[in-house]
Amino acid sequence: MFRSVTLLRTLTQRRLFSSLQPEIVSVPVENDPTSFSSSSKTTTHLIDTFGRHHNYLRISLTERCNLRCTYCMPEEGVPLTSHDKLLTTDEILSLAQLFVSQGVTKIRLTGGEPTVRPDLIDIISGLNELKNNGLQSIGITTNGIALKRKLPALYKAGLDSLNISLDTLDKHMFEIMTRRKGFDNVLTSIQQATDLGFKSVKINSVVMRGINDDQVLNFVAFTQKNPVNVRFIEYMPFDGNRWNKDKLVPYQELLERIETRFGSMQKLVDDPNDTTKAYKVPGYQGRIGFITSMTNHFCGTCNRLRITADGSIKVCLFGSTEVSLRDMMRQGYSQEELLYYIGAAVRKKKKHHAGMAELASRKNRPMILIGG
Repeated sequence: MFRSVTLLRTLTQRRLFSSLQPEIVSVPVENDPTSFSSSSKTTTHLIDTFGRHHNYLRISLTERCNLRCTYCMPEEGVPLTSHDKLLTTDEILSLAQLFVSQGVTKIRLTGGEPTVRPDLIDIISGLNELKNNGLQSIGITTNGIALKRKLPALYKAGLDSLNISLDTLDKHMFEIMTRRKGFDNVLTSIQQATDLGFKSVKINSVVMRGINDDQVLNFVAFTQKNPVNVRFIEYMPFDGNRWNKDKLVPYQELLERIETRFGSMQKLVDDPNDTTKAYKVPGYQGRIGFITSMTNHFCGTCNRLRITADGSIKVCLFGSTEVSLRDMMRQGYSQEELLYYIGAAVRKKKKHHAGMAELASRKNRPMILIGG
């Protein structure tokens, strides 16, 4: 029977929106969810109204972290979700299977810090089995602190790519920015990852004026003998990180600094859905890139969806609307019904984010509660 309902009314009645949700938007849905099939890769559940096909899923495994990076977590910390309200191993793998059935080819595990989750190897092994069903890549974003002792097992389990967060090559500045020790562990992890032969090893560096922007040239020099991809990320506003535009260093300014020191950069071809503007110093083993969310957004080609550690889907990193897939699963919703609401959320995704000024004042989760 046709369900003549709106997503707002149905989800509000069943309390499926997160309690952190600052804004709930009504989403009209037009089709009977029982008419949807999860077996077809040609369904449109992951295609929004602007024709963007979302084939990249980022799953946060935990809200916990062994660092306290200033741009990610408020100094006073954040209230963490109780363990019983986080997605279980089986729930994560079930959702991953569902999204892969709809055409997702890339999954990245984030946090918090995903390596603090004891079932990480089991999760990656389970995801690896989905490579028989169309999944092509399994990645992880990590701070690298506890990575070195886990890397061989992660590699064996099927992990393909690593994004390692490192905002400075200065040990003292590392401890200021992260409020913790562990710099040497991170460097060791990066070296070990390249030695093991991962398909991709990237370093993510959030650049803040007057804090670590003087490290950019050091990172470029680091790519001379290290086959890594260093990505400079424009400083973005999230709850509790005290963002202000004076700390933002536009990527064009960084590129000018780099070319003043290293000469003209070789521009590399960007993938159609890439968030990075990629460059290379001719003759260097590694490469660099700029993630320009604030000054030159890439919303028009965005193919990403996020699932938070407590099981909510976010269709935009900066969006405030969430739908709890965890609650649906625990209430016994079928895969067809899950797809119905996932599709409705995806179709509500906006053309682009609201812009720098609006983002700075908008309510959202702290980054650690979203998943990097």
